[in-house]
Amino acid sequence: MITRHRALQSADEMRARRHNAIVARARGRRPVKQLLRKGSILVLLGPGGVGKTTIAAALGLAAARASLETVVITLDPARRLRDALGLERLSARPARLDPRRLRAAGLDPALQLSAMVLDSKRVWDGLVARLVKTPAARQRMLDNSFYQSLTEQFAGAEAYAALEQLYDLHNGNGFAVEIVDTPPAAHAFEFIQAPAHLIRLLDSRAARWLFIPYAAAGKSVLGIANRAARFVVGQLEQFAGIRTLSAISEFFGAAAEAADSISDRFRKVDALLHSPAVTFVLVTTAEEDRLREARALVDQMETEGLRLGAIVLNRLLDEATFDALVAAPGRAPAHLAAISRMRATLAPLRGRDTADTSDALVSFLEGYGAHQRAAIERATRFARDLPARIELAAAPEIAAGVRDLATLAKVATIVIEAGAGRTFLERAAAALGVTPSPATAAAAHKTKKSSGKHRATR
Repeated sequence: MITRHRALQSADEMRARRHNAIVARARGRRPVKQLLRKGSILVLLGPGGVGKTTIAAALGLAAARASLETVVITLDPARRLRDALGLERLSARPARLDPRRLRAAGLDPALQLSAMVLDSKRVWDGLVARLVKTPAARQRMLDNSFYQSLTEQFAGAEAYAALEQLYDLHNGNGFAVEIVDTPPAAHAFEFIQAPAHLIRLLDSRAARWLFIPYAAAGKSVLGIANRAARFVVGQLEQFAGIRTLSAISEFFGAAAEAADSISDRFRKVDALLHSPAVTFVLVTTAEEDRLREARALVDQMETEGLRLGAIVLNRLLDEATFDALVAAPGRAPAHLAAISRMRATLAPLRGRDTADTSDALVSFLEGYGAHQRAAIERATRFARDLPARIELAAAPEIAAGVRDLATLAKVATIVIEAGAGRTFLERAAAALGVTPSPATAAAAHKTKKSSGKHRATR
């Protein structure tokens, strides 16, 4: 046990030294850091599985280290990240990080960083409680099966709840910086479109005409229409054998008195999403399909007039390769250079019993080196096709995972302090001998040119 404990201490010390080396070499412009200013809102987008929650927490820590009181709104994060933040009982209310944990990680114990987990059902029920004034109508709406399905299963329900939580926090003036880790979705754009989808749902005149019951309408002229509507609903229910349509009817009836107020609230939240205070940060990894999705999302956001401030290429390289490229820009990491020499070094072993083993080992390591170079090649090509106004940052795959605040602080330092991502990629490509093929470069140039024409004609 003592030996294992000392080994862990040694590993932690080694990571700390590498972390300090990165900080010491962080010179030049810090583009992502410019996004962290008083009154700013960062909304992180990206598909599931790219480390979005970790980057959100790292940006929150970076903002707090810049003397800005910060809150991170996240989903229920992985147990390991909760442990790293020291917030095992993360709740729907902002909770400050424990000063003792901050001090133990070598951080200022006075840092003002809070975190909270999104409780979608609680947010929706709170919205109903505020906007539906009649107690009976409010209870009918909360008990309504269509409302329950809407708030639990509707594609944008969880996304809207995150925005609603953000709206309340932002207007409460309690935090200088707010960071939102968006829910995973089939497409990242669902988050942005959620308020508009809900506005269309409640503003549907056809739905109101068909589904608001006669008792809720209160006017004889609408009574005839609603009697006809009830007959249509009854016939459809008899055919379907379910009470879905009645639930929808009851929902619109209960919501009738607050429909305009709820729609107005949706519009205000949507306006905040499109306001100058909000900057989007896209998190992706360097797999080809992920980069393709990211490129499509960049174009969509530009069409919608939304401000994409930065893209974080997460888990770009393994930790050792990444740290080596930061520590010695433009120079091939020693372990990758050694791999290229191994085959010649082991050539004398050919014909011996160990030949197959050595060949397999060298082939494995060469594959590892090729994987690192391929990631840089894809990332470099992606970066060259991006509009220059979108900042770029890169972060490595953390070997041991983000299991403590010290490691999270390292990720924050890399993303914020280690200079422009484009510069890192250019130097890494030069160090690893990576250059896009002429065909690839020509295709990227053509895409960029046509994209520029499209923007000019809009």
